[in-house]
Amino acid sequence: MSVSRRVVLGAGVAAVPVLSSGVASGVAWATGGESRDLRVTDPGAYISFTGGAFSLVGAPVVVSGADHPGAVRVAGDLRDDIERVTGVRPGSTIAREAVLIGTIGRSPLIDGLVASGKLDVTGVRGRRETSLQTVVEQPMPGVERAFVIAGSDPRGTIFGTYDVSYGIGVSPWHWWDDVPPVRREKVYVLPGRYTQGTPAVKYRGIFINDENPALGTWAPAYFGPGKAPGFPGGFNADFYAKVFEVLLRLKGNYLWPAVWGRAFAEDDPENHRRAAEYGIVMGTSHEAPMMRGIEEWNRHATPAVRDSSGAIVTPGHDPYGGTGEWSYRRNADAIKAYWRAGIQRMVDQGFEGVVTLGMRGNGDTSLPDGDGIELMQEIITEQRKIIEDVTGEPAAETPQVWTLYKEVQRYWDRGLRAPDDVTVVLTDDNWGNIRKHPDPGERTRSGGYGLYCHFDYVGAGRNYKWVDTANLRNVWDQLHQAHAYGNHGLWVANVGDLKGNELPTEFFLDHAWNPDSRPLERLGEWERRYARQNFGEAQSREIASVLAAYGQLQARRKPELLNRRITVVDGRVVYDDQQTPYYFAHRELERVTQEWKGLARKADRIARRLPAGVQDAWFELVGYEVQATANLYALREAEFTNLLYAAQGRAAANALAARAQAALEKDFALADRFNSQVAQGKWKGFQTQPHIDYGDVERYGPNAGWQQPEKDNVALPDVLFPAVRRIEVPSEAELGVAVDGSQDAEAWWPGGRSGDPVLPVFSPYQTRPPQYVEIFNRGRTPFPYRIETSAPWLRVDRPSGRVEQQVRTEVRVDWPRLPEGRSEASLTVSGAGASVTVHCVAEKPSPRGLRGFVEAGGYVAIDAEHHDRAVGEWRRIDGIGRTGAGMTPWPVTSPRRSPGGSSPRLEYEVTLLTPGQVTVWAYVSPRNPALPTGGLRYAVSFDEDAPQTVDINVGADDGALNAVWARNTSDNVNRTATRHVIAAAGVHRLKFWTVDPTVVLQRLLIDTGGLPETYLGPLESRRL
Repeated sequence: MSVSRRVVLGAGVAAVPVLSSGVASGVAWATGGESRDLRVTDPGAYISFTGGAFSLVGAPVVVSGADHPGAVRVAGDLRDDIERVTGVRPGSTIAREAVLIGTIGRSPLIDGLVASGKLDVTGVRGRRETSLQTVVEQPMPGVERAFVIAGSDPRGTIFGTYDVSYGIGVSPWHWWDDVPPVRREKVYVLPGRYTQGTPAVKYRGIFINDENPALGTWAPAYFGPGKAPGFPGGFNADFYAKVFEVLLRLKGNYLWPAVWGRAFAEDDPENHRRAAEYGIVMGTSHEAPMMRGIEEWNRHATPAVRDSSGAIVTPGHDPYGGTGEWSYRRNADAIKAYWRAGIQRMVDQGFEGVVTLGMRGNGDTSLPDGDGIELMQEIITEQRKIIEDVTGEPAAETPQVWTLYKEVQRYWDRGLRAPDDVTVVLTDDNWGNIRKHPDPGERTRSGGYGLYCHFDYVGAGRNYKWVDTANLRNVWDQLHQAHAYGNHGLWVANVGDLKGNELPTEFFLDHAWNPDSRPLERLGEWERRYARQNFGEAQSREIASVLAAYGQLQARRKPELLNRRITVVDGRVVYDDQQTPYYFAHRELERVTQEWKGLARKADRIARRLPAGVQDAWFELVGYEVQATANLYALREAEFTNLLYAAQGRAAANALAARAQAALEKDFALADRFNSQVAQGKWKGFQTQPHIDYGDVERYGPNAGWQQPEKDNVALPDVLFPAVRRIEVPSEAELGVAVDGSQDAEAWWPGGRSGDPVLPVFSPYQTRPPQYVEIFNRGRTPFPYRIETSAPWLRVDRPSGRVEQQVRTEVRVDWPRLPEGRSEASLTVSGAGASVTVHCVAEKPSPRGLRGFVEAGGYVAIDAEHHDRAVGEWRRIDGIGRTGAGMTPWPVTSPRRSPGGSSPRLEYEVTLLTPGQVTVWAYVSPRNPALPTGGLRYAVSFDEDAPQTVDINVGADDGALNAVWARNTSDNVNRTATRHVIAAAGVHRLKFWTVDPTVVLQRLLIDTGGLPETYLGPLESRRL
């Protein structure tokens, strides 16, 4: 076969074929006996900057015009990428050394090499979305050497080419986050045959969703308005081309397009065509069946209005001669015609699609026709009949999914099954916790199972849309479970605006490609690789540590929820949207704020060491989210401390109000930098997501508890909520005293509360921050103060001084001067003509026989990873907990266990100082009963007592999203308690027993009568 020295580029796309190779889905790695010299590598691992078998600098990039348009297009991207890295623009015609790109069985260029015996495609040909990278000597007359990128199918070619781009240093986010590559004078390909294997998950994609105001403001302004008359906010094909490109660079192949007032097919008639050109498989979300976005109905239908008897009182209409109602019972003929048109469009336009089956209510709600199984069965049967009628083929020839989102899962739980060829997409609970795994006891489905999860959410509990809040350790745990239970059909993640969720999006798609290459032990390595790809090698380790710390701190609580405290009163979940979830006790609010400030300082130090050329990328990918969240914590600390101080009449209140207001202005300034300065204003209008004023019912209505601040569907700029208070204080001085842990307006002396103040109990084994007394001024005139103690063992670090607004003095015990047992003393604060006596109690147990975690202050706090003994197989997941690691039974597919005897357990040695009843609180990750056994259980016991079994989900409903569920997910922890009787003081063995796998234990707290109310729990107890 002869090959022209000039290859035609840019073939037409009048009839763009689908890209599926027809190979069955499943995990299929190109290794083993087929071709032992074919190496499966991490992305781009065959690229070198010091030497190799082929130099990419100056080599033309050649592709056959007969190949799929996606392959032709990606060759152009590789030319651009090589130029970005080397400064040398590759040509496009054959030379003595050339890069050859093509699809096996589609490209004459590649097929000629195979036929002549020059290119060995063993282990690649016939697989799905698999590529080969190899250097070939003398591949054809006139060519001495070629670097060949060959794909098993067109997407294999595309992925293989972008893998080279990744290897030479081009970030997948180069356009979306303005990431410049490191410039290189030399770029080589190493000798050998390389592949990245065959993806484990067949369809891997994202859902652009909840895109107002950020993406919805920016995209039409940047790319131009949508083309549907009357709907300028639609996203056009130029916008989606950028989405398609980054998706393919991340080895994704599937998209649910934006739905908030947008209709993919109508907003630009070129949208589907552009997807086909790029090689993207199109789908529609869980509420949009039969390849039609729900907005396609809403734009053209006016629903009839009916009275209580069901009679129409105001007629409606739709384009199909119906009543305009999104109701299968009342408007079936029109609904079916609407669905048929969606399938017909897919066939006529020739794009590749996965068809959503089933039906939900309009607007992400349950079906208005009721939840009868027979009705849903009829709907799915009719939809498959339409597919067969329109395509002329059996329904099984068209990929279909049924997504068990929210209330839809009830159909499955009650026994309804879709046909075996349909991929059943299981979901998370909108907060990153999977609701259901495939049941190993059910027969194998040819369509397999899928997964839909969230990095962004609008709905019950509260929206979280502003910045990335994913903890990769938690994401890994859930994806590992999905993989372990055989879920490989289709994975899709709600990524919100996409920009802002780059890290979890890339991790999700990486994991979908090859879960086995991402074990827990390599998470840190993955973060370093991500940092290196975007910011270079020099600071990659430090950046990775910032990313890991950021993820864990954000996972404590979504930033939108920093003004909501959730408590349980008389068994009822109570929300307070004008209170901090963190407590003043144990300085918790101060400590978490300082952790964020420390992370922001570390990020600042890194930024100062980065080259000027990556500063924009740094701010977009890391700097903004770290700095803005740290500032938000500082704002909330100032705000809620102000409210307490104002209620107590403290002179310091107004300064804190000013500090909170300054933090709000800084929030606006950070957003303005993002919108106006970064990338010369490229992202103008993007950073407009409100995140502070949630809960402000008076300002924007009854949905304020969960919905973003908005009126008439337009987001409102943030204000401080709750509003800070500024107070007038008298001129003359007035003494006020508050003690450590004071949390309410009346908790000050001498005028706030009757009875004397008491400091928390002192112990030589305490790990809590030192107890303190605050001396504050309720006037404007400074005054001197003096503190006297009643015992020599009681000491204060600032016994006298001058109070302008307030002074905090720490109180300590001189333990060598104190006898064993319980001792009492007091300290008296005098100033401004008044005095307050504060009572102090110190408990000094005998050191004899103390072992393990020692009770102090009426509690023991234990971090799960610090066990004394582990029986059975357990896995420690560092960073998955709100404050540390988590422990989980292993493997995740283990059977349910009966606790007791030699059953798997964790054992903790503790010293309890007094006998009697104690309460053990288990803090576990807020998992759902995803296993076919039902429930999700653990058990607890002391010593040889019988284990007490607990179901962590009692009262929680992950389908109805009730208040108990919302508390668990909002707090990102599930707290359950057992009560035990300790017969004698001394050393005891606390046992945490496996019952179900997938339980992740974070902490154990033993309340012996003094456990303070905090959000995270006290610092871990001292261990002897």
